[in-house]
Amino acid sequence: MSVPKSDHSSKDAEHGDTASVSSSSTDVVAHYGVKTVEATHKVYGKYSKWCLFIGLALSAYIYSLDGTTTYNYLAFATSSFGHHSLISTIQVAQSIIIAVGKPIIAKIADVTSRGTAFFVVLVFYVIGYIIIASAKSVNAIAGGIILYAIGYTGLQLLTQIIIADITTLKWRGLVSGLISLPFIINAFVGSNIATNVLNGAGWRWGYGMFAILIPVSLAPLIVTLLWAERKARRIGVVANGGVEEPSEPFLRRFLTAADKLDVFGLLLVGTSVALILLPLTLSQTAKGGWHNASMIAMIVIGCVLIPFYVLWDVKVANHPVIPRRFWLNRSVVIACVVGAFDFLSFYISFTYLYSFVIVVKPWSLLDQTYFSQTQTVALTVFGIAAGIAMRFLHRSKPLLIVGLAIRLLGCGLMIHSRGANASDAEIVWTQILQGIGGGFAATTLQVSAQASVPHADVGIVTAVVLLVTEIGGAIGTAIGGLTLVLGRLSSLLMAISLSAGAIWTNEMPKRLAVHLPFVSADERATLFGSITSVTSYPRGDPIREGAIMAYDDVMKMLTIAATAFAVVPFVVSFFIPNWYLGDQQNAVDNADLTGEKAAVPSEKS
Repeated sequence: MSVPKSDHSSKDAEHGDTASVSSSSTDVVAHYGVKTVEATHKVYGKYSKWCLFIGLALSAYIYSLDGTTTYNYLAFATSSFGHHSLISTIQVAQSIIIAVGKPIIAKIADVTSRGTAFFVVLVFYVIGYIIIASAKSVNAIAGGIILYAIGYTGLQLLTQIIIADITTLKWRGLVSGLISLPFIINAFVGSNIATNVLNGAGWRWGYGMFAILIPVSLAPLIVTLLWAERKARRIGVVANGGVEEPSEPFLRRFLTAADKLDVFGLLLVGTSVALILLPLTLSQTAKGGWHNASMIAMIVIGCVLIPFYVLWDVKVANHPVIPRRFWLNRSVVIACVVGAFDFLSFYISFTYLYSFVIVVKPWSLLDQTYFSQTQTVALTVFGIAAGIAMRFLHRSKPLLIVGLAIRLLGCGLMIHSRGANASDAEIVWTQILQGIGGGFAATTLQVSAQASVPHADVGIVTAVVLLVTEIGGAIGTAIGGLTLVLGRLSSLLMAISLSAGAIWTNEMPKRLAVHLPFVSADERATLFGSITSVTSYPRGDPIREGAIMAYDDVMKMLTIAATAFAVVPFVVSFFIPNWYLGDQQNAVDNADLTGEKAAVPSEKS
């Protein structure tokens, strides 16, 4: 096993991490799906590879079109049932499913095949959107979004896994950036589509059309992958990857699969996170609020499940959610910490940002939708720029540090320029800066983690990093009220309950009461539950202006908390190993994309 090249000018180069990676990874045996992927490189021809690239491009396009349109519908969908404040609750549940679903999808892709895994996520995608489009209550919307989230997270993850399968380290960042290129196009195309849908057919059709578009767009990629996998097996390039065909009864095969996926461990993770975070966003609408015993019970049980999960993974699980070797891998641990805190910071300020500008800015619906895509466009452009830089620098650490510094700057400026009393240019620039920093950070972080493990672990390490990152996003949607914590240290419960979703649900009614004392409690409840009720009053009307001041107060709390949490990933990033990015699939073994012995990497690769 080759030793990765170090950055000779840096004491924190990868040598310190190599021992733990090597010693903990020597027993890694590639799953059937991984062996099949390596085998398909030997059967792909010129035209079939073009089919693969076109399929990837189509899947990337529909993924970005989804992300740039459906986000805008949720505020209107929940408002149509009078439950706008439940946005954070729904997004917390969505984030948990997106997080927990990643290791499951990754293991399905490893133990079966990439093509099979794509087909599974397609089914969840379509069913989820059908349920949302036909929803007759906010509960049905939440249920549909949970199913859709499995498909959405699977598409995101599998695309990144395939990119890691077909690219060497020095090109991976650039290809990952280019696969996000449709976000630039759809920031404008998607904004126009979303505006026309909301002004015309309505949010139901906005969701429902993807039940048709997703299968059409994913079909070429799924067919190409399944064809290549079947051909590799037929000509004998791969023969079960050394894995025997299952001959046991169905129940035993099912239990074996559940063991390999560590379904029980994933249930423990998802349940504990859900029980801790959901009460924080539901406390305002639940009967009795924090005096409701079920709110406290959920948090207590959620906290108790955390050490129980750790014991399960360490002592019992044969195939734990987070393999033990990853805990000893400095690159993976730091990537998880950076990703989690970066997402935590992002979602604290972003969850209600679109609703905020709808209320406080006299922009057209199209301009509001353009604004919601500002950070996405900047993130995409500078993610590609980071990929180009990594191709020639052969390093990712310096770019990660610079990106997180810019991200912190943009987040800090948002405290002053959050929107209500700032110029349009100010609030737009805060999003551009965060996008620039986020683009550098997202691309470099993923490559750094993938570089530190052998190919057999690439899929699951990608899933683990995204799992922890998405949990950070869920916490950011629900937990993050640092400013309020500083002012209310009277009890631990109050401290943990002051959160992003909880700040909104607990503080917005209070701020509305302060700024709209002349309005009845019932009318304030209506204003709290629906942004369309607020915007029905014109600018200059006392009710609209009072609501704007309330929104401004709450957004200030969120942006201060977001900035405080953005400091953590910037500091931690200085300790990540500075891997050399060369012509290999990863930086810890001497293998090319087909799994064969490769040339030793050099500084000039």
